[in-house]
Amino acid sequence: MNEAHHGANCEDACPASELCPLSHVPAGTFVRIKQLASTPEINDRLREMGFCEEREIRLISQSASLLCQVCNARLGLNPKIAQSIMVERVRPATRRVA
Repeated sequence: MNEAHHGANCEDACPASELCPLSHVPAGTFVRIKQLASTPEINDRLREMGFCEEREIRLISQSASLLCQVCNARLGLNPKIAQSIMVERVRPATRRVA
């Protein structure tokens, strides 16, 4: 796993006003997907799985793969794919309830 993940808090890894890769977000963080930056084929597959622009998700854990809560499902992602998903942090007061 990338050493940038360890020891960085959410403020350092993904400031509220900036985009960062999903792979740099600490476990337990709610984020909003802003951009998919992979190949068109991978972007299409991510959207089919629910990783759509403006969708709020929660990163549950990071280990060999990243476990995300997307709607009512838990989905695993390869860290290289997670690197191509650009997100912004969602503050608890601004979270939308689905």
